[in-house]
Amino acid sequence: LRPHRTSGTLTDAGRGSPRIQRRREEEGADLSSMGNCKSSSRALLGKAHVVPDAEWRMQDFGKTHVPDLEWRIHDFSSLLETGAKSATSATFHCSGYNWHLQVIPMHKETGSETPYVALHLMTSQERMVPGHTVHVVFELSIYNHSKGMYCGCKAGCNFDFKNAHSKENCLIPLQELLNSSAFLVDDNCVFAVEILKIDASSPKKKAVVLQKKATTVQNLFVQRKGFVKGTYTWTMNNFLELDLKYFVRSPTFEAGGQKWYIGMYPRGDLYSTDCLSLYLYLDAWDEIRLESKKVVVMTLSILDQKNGKHLTVTSGLWVFTGGHGLGWADFLRLSQLKDPSGGYVVGSSCIVKLDVYLMA
Repeated sequence: LRPHRTSGTLTDAGRGSPRIQRRREEEGADLSSMGNCKSSSRALLGKAHVVPDAEWRMQDFGKTHVPDLEWRIHDFSSLLETGAKSATSATFHCSGYNWHLQVIPMHKETGSETPYVALHLMTSQERMVPGHTVHVVFELSIYNHSKGMYCGCKAGCNFDFKNAHSKENCLIPLQELLNSSAFLVDDNCVFAVEILKIDASSPKKKAVVLQKKATTVQNLFVQRKGFVKGTYTWTMNNFLELDLKYFVRSPTFEAGGQKWYIGMYPRGDLYSTDCLSLYLYLDAWDEIRLESKKVVVMTLSILDQKNGKHLTVTSGLWVFTGGHGLGWADFLRLSQLKDPSGGYVVGSSCIVKLDVYLMA
């Protein structure tokens, strides 16, 4: 599910992928945030990565390529049918850091109408503090079953306290993937990432030793008919009192056979700037008895009680493993939230609505 910083512009259609937040309400959140990175690859041809399909080529990494994460997505066409703009792996570990791989199945570069399958690397921020920067060189790839090797691109990114999300790197046109018998076999495709180098600069100036270990293998089973919808409305009639607190939570509710709650930072958490922060959490007791990872797609809304222009933000598809929250640090600017002409806060009333789809 973060993990990363979303754009500052709010739209009714959503603002990209949400962040992951570790459960540390009393101290603040550990989140993922969106950043920028520079990439270089033979797979990225032409200016602004916009190339004719006939010229599209990916770098072959060879049979000796051993990724840190191998992520097999089953029922890839069902992923497209869900309408999710992205899908994010569960956590994998490398050299003292927690990472996620995210696939954007219909990514469009500026100036191009052709949808590409793109990947990017994300890091969780437990070890990130102000002044701590981690430069990472990595390879993003998709498995070619005909050649028996991974094909993709090499990239680099500076991750830090605010930026924990690399640039999207296009791998292959979506239609080419769907028509391929090499990359898509029985509606399944395999994505991977290998971390080649980590350079860290921090106040403590500790060197990072790249520790190679066996590949982490993950499977994501996507079946559109297997999703169960849950809805919950959190009505706060004393919001002006809650607004004085650092963290507040909704009553516990049930959805998809699990117990959840919504967490709110009325004045923003550690990673937001003058914004309301909203997250979905799995109840602590359910974390203990959680037997398997949950696949989650969710929409959080703040209802406009005057004009009916509700603010709605939708996540991509996340593998939810418990122990953290999923949501947005910069969900809504406080100036917009408290604008008297708007209807997000009327008197002392504020209403938050959740729609969540969980894999049955």
